[in-house]
Amino acid sequence: MPVDQERIHSLFQKLGRELGKVAAKPQPKTVHQFRTATRRVEALVGLLPDQDRNLRKLLKQLGRLRRRAGKVRDLDVLIADLRSLKVSEEPSRKAQVLRTLTDQRSRREQKLMEALDEDTVRQLRRRLRRAGTLVAQPTADPIRLASSMFADLARDHQTLSEDVLHQYRIAGKRIRYIAELGGDDPRAQQLVAELKRMQDAIGEWHDWLTLSETTEKLCTDGRPSAMLSALKNITRAKYRDALQVMNQTRAALLAEELSRPKPVARTIARRKPVSSDSSAVAAIA
Repeated sequence: MPVDQERIHSLFQKLGRELGKVAAKPQPKTVHQFRTATRRVEALVGLLPDQDRNLRKLLKQLGRLRRRAGKVRDLDVLIADLRSLKVSEEPSRKAQVLRTLTDQRSRREQKLMEALDEDTVRQLRRRLRRAGTLVAQPTADPIRLASSMFADLARDHQTLSEDVLHQYRIAGKRIRYIAELGGDDPRAQQLVAELKRMQDAIGEWHDWLTLSETTEKLCTDGRPSAMLSALKNITRAKYRDALQVMNQTRAALLAEELSRPKPVARTIARRKPVSSDSSAVAAIA
């Protein structure tokens, strides 16, 4: 099933609108929407057999901005999670961690705004308009490709662990955005629904894990912390939930795919070590 030209055009238009919003005021919602709009365009362009000079430069610029926006988004999520934490003990410690995260968020927002100067935004909008009207239809079937990518991911990582769950979280984003290109096709909608559910569950676990690790690094007085204990308890519960959803997603999408032999060439091409982000503030969906 090819991607229709109207959908291609609308993806570039939406990214242009989100670019203007985040450049005007990088609030949590606008930063998040800019990141997801960027990832959708990147997923689309990744399906194209040929990329001209304009597209290559566009992707390079968008990649830099998405990473800067991602660092702001990471902290938005951590701040929101910490504010939602109901712990009556240690109000001063919670306030201290919130101040630290808020200060970090301000510094990263400043770096994002420096990257979104007037000339850069004007140039990006011009490239987006051009790309939206000239990009040809991808030759790949997005539904078939997304299904195949998830099957490959599942074959490579059949034993689940924290590192593997993190890998599912990262790869699942791109697979989902490719599946979205299938539009209203029922198969695409099923794929998107299952992948979004998986992404949300794993993302929640990873958010709380990152907040727990960040708080632990800030608790340097050696005293037991009720807040840190609560964060670790939530993280463990979210991990169990994520594993359950992951298994359900695999069962729903791969009942037949997992029993098929994997081509040797693709096995070799995809044999890469699992990487995990152990930094205090990791990339958050």
